[in-house]
Amino acid sequence: MKHRIAHIILLLTAVCRLTAQTVVTGIVSDGKEPLAGANVFILGTIDGCLTDSVGRFSFTTSCTGEVTLMASFVGFEDYTLAADVSQLTNIIICMHERTATISEVVVSASTFSFGKGDSFKTMDALDVVMAGNSCGDIVAALQTLPGTQMVGENGKLYVRGGESNECQTFVNGMHVLVPYTTNTENSAVRGRFSPFLFKGINFSLGGYGGEYGQALSSVLPMETTDAATSDKYGVSASLVDWNIGGTKAYSSSSLSFNAALTSMGLYDRMFTERLDFSRPYRKLSGEAQYKKEFSTTSILKSYVGYDLTSVGLRTDGRNLSLKEHNVYANVTHKAALGSGYTLFTGIACSSVFNDIDDALTAGDHYHNFRNEVHLKAEVRKVCSDVLKMSAGIEDYQRNSSLRYDTGHYQLDYNLLAAHIDAQWRVVPRLFLNLSARSERLTGNLLLMPRATLSYIPNKHLQFSLVAGRYSQTAEDDYLAQSRNILSQSTADHAILSMQYKSTATLLRIEPYWKKYHRLPLLENGLYEPHGYGSSRGVDIFLEDHSLVRNLTTTLSYSFNDSKRLYLDYTGEHTPDFVSRHNWRLTAKYAIGKTIIGLAESYASGRHFPNGTTPHYNSIDVNLTYLLSPKVIVYTSLSNILGRTNIFRYDSDGSPVVSSRDRFLYIGIFVSLKNNKAYDISNF
Repeated sequence: MKHRIAHIILLLTAVCRLTAQTVVTGIVSDGKEPLAGANVFILGTIDGCLTDSVGRFSFTTSCTGEVTLMASFVGFEDYTLAADVSQLTNIIICMHERTATISEVVVSASTFSFGKGDSFKTMDALDVVMAGNSCGDIVAALQTLPGTQMVGENGKLYVRGGESNECQTFVNGMHVLVPYTTNTENSAVRGRFSPFLFKGINFSLGGYGGEYGQALSSVLPMETTDAATSDKYGVSASLVDWNIGGTKAYSSSSLSFNAALTSMGLYDRMFTERLDFSRPYRKLSGEAQYKKEFSTTSILKSYVGYDLTSVGLRTDGRNLSLKEHNVYANVTHKAALGSGYTLFTGIACSSVFNDIDDALTAGDHYHNFRNEVHLKAEVRKVCSDVLKMSAGIEDYQRNSSLRYDTGHYQLDYNLLAAHIDAQWRVVPRLFLNLSARSERLTGNLLLMPRATLSYIPNKHLQFSLVAGRYSQTAEDDYLAQSRNILSQSTADHAILSMQYKSTATLLRIEPYWKKYHRLPLLENGLYEPHGYGSSRGVDIFLEDHSLVRNLTTTLSYSFNDSKRLYLDYTGEHTPDFVSRHNWRLTAKYAIGKTIIGLAESYASGRHFPNGTTPHYNSIDVNLTYLLSPKVIVYTSLSNILGRTNIFRYDSDGSPVVSSRDRFLYIGIFVSLKNNKAYDISNF
């Protein structure tokens, strides 16, 4: 019996030893403030916990002897401590911020990125549709950002005192020759591309790297969606357009299409207007994409789009008739070569046919054809955690012809370009991007250095200084009238960018300065490269989510002071497309399944030889209702107060106004097949 009791005592002692619990306690900080939500655990076990709001942790472990305690927190280096478990009481863990590798750093100076995974500032297809009175137009949606000018008579992008053609569009890195549809004079155009096509939009207001050329002011690079993993089909309809499209997914590829008809005929019969259209504005368009993933590191993308646009207008005793065919296609391939190298290759082709009857006088006919083939190859290499490099070559092959009663021309020219970029982490939090781009046109070689110095002290702040030279070939009409002696125009950019970003607020302030050289200037009947100009100002953007729950507000303000001597100007003065002050205030509020939007836009008067226009002002409202997971209803009304805004003055002093003071848009988007709720499935 004694032996049995002894055995029981020994067994109980062993069990107690096996089940003995040690309490591990302490606090985690970054040396200044406690870190809440850090993960603290015993390596190789499931014993651990997260720190509380003041950085404290406490958990029990049955481990004995020497163990390894580990702590991890996003943005910080992992912390490890090897010690006897009995010593892990009231310990203090000081974690050090992890230095970001060069591939993780995103310098956002002078660039607004949408749909690229940025958890704060995103713009998907539905956001584009809901932006003010954009009516699904990407270009109109971007005009809510600072740096853009209100030029209502054509609706194109004008950035920081630059002409509309100084902003160039790229799809998957490939150039688009004409990104707008055609329309009659003093009528707003629309962007050619469906917002449902893209997963990422990077709108750069200036200071872009060596990869992009042929743009004096800004670039709009857009990246199409990746290969789909499931089928989806959808339709949409409104008072002015009707769409059908979708995607068929395969094991490692997908095929997408979209067809659209835009017609103002029904709208013109329902609502009165000032212009006398003999044929309503119509656009028939189609787009298709094929994407193939050969592997996780080898991706092929192809895109083709076609637009047929027509409109007729009775004006000044003429029956003006416009018709345009616009075709754009590209194919790109990106593949990893090993050892950190990535190769990008692409080809794009743009063809535009433009015919106008009664263009200037009754009975005349205007025909213009423009074509561009863009070839591009680029090698990218992540050399180390502190250095990333890329180098590429490009070829722009362009030709155009013009036939008109008063003259004609035929242009053919080739532009070769090469660039090299290096992104270097000089020291922790200080980054330098150096690039150089060279372009050769008709024997003239142009070298353009560019640099961006960025200081990122923490995850909230970013300061950047950007400087560089940018170039662009003159428009074909000016080249033809210069007997091909026009060299490329250049613009020097200097930008100071200051940004603060938190979970609820984004604030960006950017003073900038631009200096133009070799602009086309009409002298003795020929265009000579003797024009010049300057543009300076400041852009301010504020977005906030903290005022009221479910409320998002934005404020964009731009001040611009521009002077130019170019084209047929007889002296240096402010271009007539420039407004000195532009600001826009927006608010978006969600109530259940309803989203209400309000926008107020203001632009100061523009200067013309025969007068200065009154200021522009418009208050717009929109409403989105999520009727069901597969049905979205959207409506908007622009300029609800009915103000008659004067956009410009004709040469005879007549004011140019919109054909309508208000515009009503009502659209319904239906998903016929889709496994995702509230997703527009037209592409």
